[in-house]
Amino acid sequence: MKKVILDTNFILSCLSFKIDFIVETRKLVPNSTLSIMKGTLHELENKKLGNLALQILGEKKVNVIDSGDYVDNEILNLKGDYAVATNDKELIKKLKFPIIRIKQKKYLILQ
Repeated sequence: MKKVILDTNFILSCLSFKIDFIVETRKLVPNSTLSIMKGTLHELENKKLGNLALQILGEKKVNVIDSGDYVDNEILNLKGDYAVATNDKELIKKLKFPIIRIKQKKYLILQ
């Protein structure tokens, strides 16, 4: 079963564009487990829409992966069957996993 890692900018962008990232991600990668790095939770605490994001992640019981503060390095060092949901251009250039991105501020695509 594939795990989908949700990145901070992806979550916040989805909320600002009113995209239900939980439902849409599960449509793109059926039977997947949605996960978030512990460092991402810390990043969300001080952001606009961060409290809403934390509430949604808690309600949907998104899996939390123990990590350090620099989440991008943690994502790049993952081993296994992962997809990463991010819009971070620098991170995308370095990733070797499938990527879920926002397209035209309306929907998600899997690359």
